Amino acid sequence: MDIITLLVYGILGGTYLLVLPALIYFYLDRRWYGASSIERLLMYFMVFWCFPGILLLAPLINLRPKPRQIS
Repeated sequence: MDIITLLVYGILGGTYLLVLPALIYFYLDRRWYGASSIERLLMYFMVFWCFPGILLLAPLINLRPKPRQIS
């Protein structure tokens, strides 16, 4: 195989397994509690679409709810 072909496969695989799931996690963390029904449907689709990468990053990310501020 050509080195360019391997490089392209590596970039596409890294994007699919690491970059897109990290962006999805960031988006979910920011919008989970304020999303509309259509936006929530889009979130579920994105998680389903990048499921292998989501599983790969899941042990490294903490998405617990933020503690409440009591005043």
